[in-house]
Amino acid sequence: MNPFDVIIHPDVTEKSMKLLESENKLVFVVSLKSKKIDIRNAVETLYEVKVTDVNTLVNPKGVKKAYIQLSPDFKAEEVATKVGIF
Repeated sequence: MNPFDVIIHPDVTEKSMKLLESENKLVFVVSLKSKKIDIRNAVETLYEVKVTDVNTLVNPKGVKKAYIQLSPDFKAEEVATKVGIF
């Protein structure tokens, strides 16, 4: 799967910002058809980081979010700056 088809956009909310700072996690809105392995590969390819864990959630509105735990070697703040969140 093309990484640009998997990741739609970053989720910028108070909760996602708190996760970014405290737990080194990024939150993205992703395609409903994407699987965890697709999300992992897309993030690693696009942002050149190592992903340790991916959790997904489909909210009642039908939007799928991916909570991505980065390896301790990489800082989520740096990736967020690349993405344009900060």
